[in-house]
Amino acid sequence: MPSEMLLKVFSFLDAVSLLSVGCVNKHFYHLANDNGIWLKIYSSCFQPKRTIQTMKSEQTETVLLNCVALCDRKPGYWKREYISKQIAAVKTRVMRLVKPIDPYTGLPCRNREAMKASDLSWIIVLKDKSGKEHVIEKANLSFKDTSVTILWYSTYWPCLDIVSTLKLFGVTPLLPDQNRAPSKNGPRRRSLIAEYHLANLTERSIAVGADKLVQLFCLNPGLLVGLWKENNEIAFVMASLHYHQLLERSTLGSATVQYALPPNKPVLDDVDPEYGLHDYSLHLDMHSGSCTYLCGTFKSLFCRRGDIANGYLRLTAVSLKDNTKHLPLIGTVGLSWETDAFTGNIKDCYVMDVTLLDETGKPFWCFSAPVYMELSSKASNLYDYMGHIYTTEYEDSEGKVCVELVWLEETKEYFIVSLVLYISTKKVNNWYGTNY
Repeated sequence: MPSEMLLKVFSFLDAVSLLSVGCVNKHFYHLANDNGIWLKIYSSCFQPKRTIQTMKSEQTETVLLNCVALCDRKPGYWKREYISKQIAAVKTRVMRLVKPIDPYTGLPCRNREAMKASDLSWIIVLKDKSGKEHVIEKANLSFKDTSVTILWYSTYWPCLDIVSTLKLFGVTPLLPDQNRAPSKNGPRRRSLIAEYHLANLTERSIAVGADKLVQLFCLNPGLLVGLWKENNEIAFVMASLHYHQLLERSTLGSATVQYALPPNKPVLDDVDPEYGLHDYSLHLDMHSGSCTYLCGTFKSLFCRRGDIANGYLRLTAVSLKDNTKHLPLIGTVGLSWETDAFTGNIKDCYVMDVTLLDETGKPFWCFSAPVYMELSSKASNLYDYMGHIYTTEYEDSEGKVCVELVWLEETKEYFIVSLVLYISTKKVNNWYGTNY
């Protein structure tokens, strides 16, 4: 078919269809970049105008962009202008939604609306040793106050023995349309959130629990891989993402490079540095699926110079000695999972969300990660509690969380008797520009 006829056909397509047809081959790509077609699309949305200074009268007149705009521009110019304007419009709409801050958590209070406005979704891409990619899109979402948990399952997974890496991406339509649902086959942008190496998964990762059907292995940050016990193959993958910087990580990175968080600009603090950190706030969620085991806020956390040791600053939220602050967990703790054919619940596993705010209310250390409770060898010596001691620990490059719980057989519930955060001195020094 002659190029002139193809251009005539392409002129009846909308922007999404035009971008899709440009992926067919090189010839279609060059035709689909035609400035005349894209200028028409651009004009219908943004009504572009240009100011031209006349030489004789020195008067300014506004004229519609016409053949001058076409002749002056390289092929694809108006396509790029249209796409950039659409992306900017979505970013403006999203930023408007995330501006209000929830005083309870210190995070934007309209995260779900912002995600919906940007048509944000998440996929995982498994790459085998031959370089072939397997994209898994089907996912269940579970939203909480400070995080979203994503569960992927499929009737077909590549053999675990040949899988080398797993990449987690945020995905947004290149041209979001608020009037219709996003098309899976339309043009989309990927933003790399995290990359995990799955070679020797059972040896290099942490086994966090099991039931009759599957065994869980944890990979930082915030990823669980469930393997069938029968054949040691992938059953499902679960990721837990904290809302702090979630939109930026899921939309502003590229397909190969993760989004880099901007450095903190410290606020002048007139408190004597000998007093260490002060007036910090902790929001803690413990949950799984639709179940919430604990949701609480701890105010006025602090540490003194004497609380700094071995490269960490200690912040105590719940003290073993102060039983007035000990907290019960609600319900039976367990991590729920499902696939197309089976469902299950792995005992003593859950998702922990930590949101630590500095003295100005700014998020200082935030994470959402799967954790598990482990039976401690020491017995309870607390007068008010008679039962087994369990511990939960989490650690990353920025800090550690240590939780001690007592299981009360009479009431069939766990009580948190100790909750301590250890913040890396390197993290604090980078945050404040000081030297602890």
